[in-house]
Amino acid sequence: MNRIQIIKGNLELNRIDRVKGFIDEIIIETQNEARLSSLNMPKFSEMLLTSNWSNSTFQCEFEIIDVFAGSNELDELMSRWTNDYFKVLEKNLDPFGENVLAVSMCKKEISDMRCSFHLQGRFNDQSAVVEFIEKSLTAEQSIEMRICSENELFFKMDIKF
Repeated sequence: MNRIQIIKGNLELNRIDRVKGFIDEIIIETQNEARLSSLNMPKFSEMLLTSNWSNSTFQCEFEIIDVFAGSNELDELMSRWTNDYFKVLEKNLDPFGENVLAVSMCKKEISDMRCSFHLQGRFNDQSAVVEFIEKSLTAEQSIEMRICSENELFFKMDIKF
């Protein structure tokens, strides 16, 4: 409903370019939701689709770069790990900060998937988040830490399935 109100308000102010831009954003978001839903990973998909519905300490955005055939095993692994990661973020991010987690997924090789997690925001305890990432991985997962600064944490996770 908020989106319709924003469009209506901008139309009333004759801001056609803003309306077009906003509609384009909605189209891109909807396309990503459709790609996520076609991965054959229902638990993981539901988690990402509904992650912003609760009063969370962070906003979650996602992008599906490549559509690939997931599996029940991959769905279990990613939903369990991501759920635990979200819990660690809830405990260790400043609830009054503007915290945004961007998740992107792509197919890396025939039996590999890459998932990137880029968090920008204010940490209460960043070391607890990094420790979780390093200690929570299974044999199928590996990470490459790219950025770890005071207000930013970016890593890529490769998963064999």
